[in-house]
Amino acid sequence: MRIHIVARKIKMSKPIKDFIETKIKKLHEYLDNIVWVQVIVSVEKKIHTAEVVLHAGHQTMKAAASTDEMYSAIDKVMDKIEIQVKKYKDRFTDHHAAETVGLDEFTTLLGPEIRFSVVKDVPLKPMNKEEAVIEMEKLGYNFWLYQEKGSRQLQVVFKRLDSTYGLLQPVKK
Repeated sequence: MRIHIVARKIKMSKPIKDFIETKIKKLHEYLDNIVWVQVIVSVEKKIHTAEVVLHAGHQTMKAAASTDEMYSAIDKVMDKIEIQVKKYKDRFTDHHAAETVGLDEFTTLLGPEIRFSVVKDVPLKPMNKEEAVIEMEKLGYNFWLYQEKGSRQLQVVFKRLDSTYGLLQPVKK
């Protein structure tokens, strides 16, 4: 962010410059894409005027304020520009919030979140379906993946709710 401070008909003192810079840095908390800010301070017939021109993204914001003291003029103009920045940010965030779909809504469309708590490496050895059932029961699992001895094809045996066993065999279509 570039800050350009211009003083007209007044000598720019370090305290005024520091005061302006701290106020501008406060704006950076609301909006992080501020490109440049120009602050013009001037005095004419005991009237202190402060103007701010701020460019953020594709938007240029302007504000001006006049009082009988320089610090109060800067405070007023910064309050005005802060309101504009907040309004710009609200409009910007509301606009994009309407277009995006929240992740929680997306997961409800697809169903519950799928998480894997355990991943096991299983040695694959050729066996028949009876040996696969014995191995499955020995380990206390509800299913078992094995390689059929004769065909060398992967198959799955599983225990059904009625205590019988099922067999899944891949078939080409």
